[in-house]
Amino acid sequence: MERSRVAGESPTGTRILLASLSAMVAESVTFPIDLTKTRMQLHGAHRIGAIGVVSEIARKEGVLGLYKGLSPAIMRHLFYTPIRIIGYENLKGFIVRSEANHGESLPLATKALLGGFSGVIAQVVASPADLVKVRMQADGRLVSQGLKPRYSGPIEAFTKILQSDGVIGLWKGVLPNIQRAFLVNMGELACYDHAKHFVIDKKISEDNIYAHTLASIMSGLASTTLSCPADVVKTRMMSQGEKAVYRNSYDCLVKTVKFEGVRALWKGFFPTWTRLGPWQFVFWVSYEKFRQLAGISSF
Repeated sequence: MERSRVAGESPTGTRILLASLSAMVAESVTFPIDLTKTRMQLHGAHRIGAIGVVSEIARKEGVLGLYKGLSPAIMRHLFYTPIRIIGYENLKGFIVRSEANHGESLPLATKALLGGFSGVIAQVVASPADLVKVRMQADGRLVSQGLKPRYSGPIEAFTKILQSDGVIGLWKGVLPNIQRAFLVNMGELACYDHAKHFVIDKKISEDNIYAHTLASIMSGLASTTLSCPADVVKTRMMSQGEKAVYRNSYDCLVKTVKFEGVRALWKGFFPTWTRLGPWQFVFWVSYEKFRQLAGISSF
């Protein structure tokens, strides 16, 4: 039986700090893959592979072009990751400790709902930084075409969005954002939690890097499969400038399927998975190790 974790036994502030630090490490290591995925999704019907996108970026923008938008991405994770990780852990601990549950481990479906809910709350808070990240990544295409980018940096991006769209403009695309966040975290948090304890309880591995690696691979595959369609819609919605192509996320979904086919909803699946897999591996291994060094029980 899965061993219950009581989140209240360890300081919330410490766990927030460790989650933020682990997210910064994971984001820095895997960011070029995220940029590749975003560019592939923005290519629309024009077919170009991941290797082709990377080659094009390196040739036209230089190696540093692979890190276009890194600063808002890290800024986003300073809010997004701690809220979803600590939120999930605290919600799970609260239910496990409740009288109705009698301290029993939670079923996968309940974990999935808790993960999805935590992801939604985190994404609403972090959506402005996510918008700036996607806009700056999309700007790289303008540079590669010899055009002037819309923004020189994240601060100018925030300022221009505020000036043109107002405060509410910072939450443009928030609906597809939270849809994706629900699916990603439903797959990632629940699957990692459940898979890790399955590996440990079945004596496949101790609570070590091997168990964390297996669990992160499974959670990466699950979250990618669930979230890729919402990710495509989110990216296209958020990359729009003043001349909008899509009225809303539903319109984007319908037009994408109509003009490009159903398979277009999983466009960028491989780079998305190759990002989520390494990202989750780096994050979870780092986070579990940091918790161990801080004297906190594993996730």
